Amino acid sequence: MIMDRIALILAIIGGLNWGCIGIFKFDLVAYLCGGQTSTVSRVIYTLVALAAIWCISLLFRQRDYERDNT
Repeated sequence: MIMDRIALILAIIGGLNWGCIGIFKFDLVAYLCGGQTSTVSRVIYTLVALAAIWCISLLFRQRDYERDNT
């Protein structure tokens, strides 16, 4: 499903950004979009959060798929 892939990509981007913050104290999204409080940055942060919430459903759907095939 295309929504699953988009959510996974956004969650990966968020994870890499958090890795940069944790290791290098560098917020890549804020740097590219004009600061943490810019509208673009806030939209990206919100999309990443929604994608992470969507990815939670992937965990449960995988289990349902495995249960149906056994």
